[in-house]
Amino acid sequence: MQTRTPAQHARLALLLEVAGTPKPGNVDRRRDLADLRFDHFLAGTVGAQRGLEMAADGAGVGPAFERAVEGMSAQGGGNTQFGALLLLVPLTRAARDDLSQPVVEAVVEDTTVADAAAFYRAFEHVDVFVADPPEDMAPLDVRRGADAVPALEERGLTLLDVMAGSVPGDDVAREWVTGFERSFGAAERLAEAEGPPLDRAAAVFLSLLAERPDTLVADKHGEDVAREVQERAVELHERRAVETDREAVEAFADDLVDRGINPGTTADITAAGLFIALERGVLEV
Repeated sequence: MQTRTPAQHARLALLLEVAGTPKPGNVDRRRDLADLRFDHFLAGTVGAQRGLEMAADGAGVGPAFERAVEGMSAQGGGNTQFGALLLLVPLTRAARDDLSQPVVEAVVEDTTVADAAAFYRAFEHVDVFVADPPEDMAPLDVRRGADAVPALEERGLTLLDVMAGSVPGDDVAREWVTGFERSFGAAERLAEAEGPPLDRAAAVFLSLLAERPDTLVADKHGEDVAREVQERAVELHERRAVETDREAVEAFADDLVDRGINPGTTADITAAGLFIALERGVLEV
């Protein structure tokens, strides 16, 4: 019988995601990045608590997300889980009723201009890497934070509208307009995987990295590098299906860290999948 609340499962999902290893290119319990450490992620998870509780209590997605990001940012590393929280907040809100794709779709469809404004304000709490927008969209550049809210309100854009405008190019936003398709798929893979939860999290991360080029990698390093990373993940994922080759995955993880290549979007979707699997009781911790 489940004894944890949706907000507790959301925090646990963040912890399981960062602790899973090897997770090529990302912080895990054995690897830090140059300016971002494992302990920063632990502190970010603790800080996100109040915002996740707001979502579980039925607060608007935008204010709950802004509060979660504000708390997450209260550690020395900067942005640890911005993208993951952008997925977990609506999922946690949906879990009040029924954690299914139709309910999550209804949650994001009900978002308002005020939710979008809160999303923009969240960028004032932490630096988030965002690709430059087209020139005609400069007034709506999220990096402007609250300064962009008047333009947002003038155009009457809801938070779902903002997410839709980021597709293609941002696979976290893509989840919002596809019914969290990959997140629910990741939960199914976690249920089918073998081994303890942390091993499952690492394996599902690799499978997601093999599935599509990571959009954060594409934004930072170009599409060719993103495809290179995906192709290497495909090779290792296929090999892993027939034999245990942890050393090869470990070497891939070390190589990406050394090159500063961080598939953060894939980690965000892994966290969302972990939350769904925990809520549905198909992943026991």
